[in-house]
Amino acid sequence: MSEHFAEFYQRSIDDRDGFWAEQAELIDWQQKPSQICDYSHPPFARWFVGGVTNLCHNAVDRHLATRSDQNALIAVSTETNTEKTYTYKELHTEVSRMAAVLQALGVEKGDRVQIYMPMIAEACFAMLACVRLGAIHTVVFGGFASGALASRIDDAQPKVIISADAGSRGGRVVAYKPLLDEALKQSTHQPAAVLMVNRGLAEMPMSAGRDHDWAALRAQHLDAQVECVWVESTHPSYILYTSGTTGKPKGVQRDTGGYTVALAASMPHIFDAQAGQTFFCTSDIGWVVGHSYIIYAPLIAGMATVMYEGLPIRPDAGIWWSLVEKYKVTHMFSAPTAIRVLKKHEAEHLTRYDISSLKALWLAGEPLDEPTAAWISAAIKKPIVDNYWQTETGWPIMTLCNGVEPQSTRFGSPGKAVYGYNVKLIDDATGQELTEPNQKGVLAMEGPLPPGCMQTVWRDDQRFINTYWKSIPGRLVYSTFDWGIRDADGYYFILGRTDDVINVAGHRLGTREIEEVISSHAQVAEVAVVGVADSLKGQVALAFAVVRDANVVADEASCKNLEADVMKLVDSALGAVARPQRVLFVTALPKTRSGKLLRRALQAVAEGRDPGDLSTMEDPAALAQVQSRL
Repeated sequence: MSEHFAEFYQRSIDDRDGFWAEQAELIDWQQKPSQICDYSHPPFARWFVGGVTNLCHNAVDRHLATRSDQNALIAVSTETNTEKTYTYKELHTEVSRMAAVLQALGVEKGDRVQIYMPMIAEACFAMLACVRLGAIHTVVFGGFASGALASRIDDAQPKVIISADAGSRGGRVVAYKPLLDEALKQSTHQPAAVLMVNRGLAEMPMSAGRDHDWAALRAQHLDAQVECVWVESTHPSYILYTSGTTGKPKGVQRDTGGYTVALAASMPHIFDAQAGQTFFCTSDIGWVVGHSYIIYAPLIAGMATVMYEGLPIRPDAGIWWSLVEKYKVTHMFSAPTAIRVLKKHEAEHLTRYDISSLKALWLAGEPLDEPTAAWISAAIKKPIVDNYWQTETGWPIMTLCNGVEPQSTRFGSPGKAVYGYNVKLIDDATGQELTEPNQKGVLAMEGPLPPGCMQTVWRDDQRFINTYWKSIPGRLVYSTFDWGIRDADGYYFILGRTDDVINVAGHRLGTREIEEVISSHAQVAEVAVVGVADSLKGQVALAFAVVRDANVVADEASCKNLEADVMKLVDSALGAVARPQRVLFVTALPKTRSGKLLRRALQAVAEGRDPGDLSTMEDPAALAQVQSRL
């Protein structure tokens, strides 16, 4: 593109409707919108009003004329040692079959369909079939505990639930059907039908009259032709519950037209991606990154998308890179946690394969610390592009839009504000905007949020207003609940959650700043810092660090020496005020299945409190180990 990014960005803010009218040309409409943005009832934004479209049509059907025999979906499982590739034509056929089965089970436009599945091709078919019918899917991460699943069933009230006998992680089978059956016992709402995919991994007891076998129903609809149900742009496409919610789940509701346009625009502008290339996002469909960049965006762009079930280190730490070589992956999207896992393994795994097809590695989901970014950059010799966004936004708020204008990466920064996002740094006490470089404030956005962001909280407009738009005094702005600073060149740096700030004897310290320093130590692979109540100082910092050499953890003398080293490092970088009260060494940190650190659980355990709902925890033994070190 000839336009500089600064001009491109400013045009998206100053000429909002003109800018997004251009982007809307990237997708197919049955009826073009009559109004680009209706913001007459802030903070609710209605995008592409009067437009009529279909998300499945834009992801699948519109490509049949020009690329029907091109790879669309590449489903790989190192858990079952299977790989299967679907062309656009084959994907269309399978989605039509799934749509016909859902129709036979009574699913119509506006109905909710809950998807509780592992990373298998049928999960992709299910998501696309739902939006093909104008139904609203709500994906719940496979293997979520029954209580968490039950609360989401009651909130979304699905007509049909689609699941599988089991998922598998690290060779360990997780049976889904007992979890689902228990959730249905706990939930008030009962679906009309449950559709089960049998992978042959676990027993799958069927409830007569309610439960249906996918293979049997699919066989009845092999030649199904199911037309797309065209829907208003503002019609909901899906509900996705934010991970780590306590109490009543918070369902992020997404529209159809705005989301389709936002994703379609992100591929050329952010990822510099083109039809015919291959996108490999290592996330899970249970999370927003999986929705946007495993399923929808690559397909909307006419690319092939790799859907992967398995760990990044099984059978060895070279598995991802072998897939890059095999399928000539051009774009890879992962999370910092996964890279830190790879960092513990031999570097030769990253150089064994030909990854010359790869343009860059994008990382998101949590802050990317500078040592990890530098390590992976040196290891694979490819650009590393951090980005920052939320379940609520559906696509990046900050990154480098290298498709508009190539820009240099700054390790530790997720980049600049993305077009469409009117990002501000706000003083949380006064509500004033901070305009000078390197001033610390709350990251917030002026409304309207751009296309693709949440419309509201499902069935709770007031909660949408109260949660996101009322936290900053005197301002109707969307709060990200993250601290940040912006340098003189417009690069942002995230300093942690507003609720993760430690107030030590009147000094406000961001846990992220302390973590950055500790993680730079050669023997530290990963670290979490939490604020713990202290009778003298109000709060003190407590650090939990994963060491590269597990033998250190078992040796008390080695732990003491290493702790002293780390303390000196923090003293020299941040000053004695930021020094943690203790640095405790462990072999693993407690995380959700999406790889996010359970900081609140760490804090609760350190303060002797109940850690609360741990249904999303990946490895309960990690928290038990933390308790034993205290």
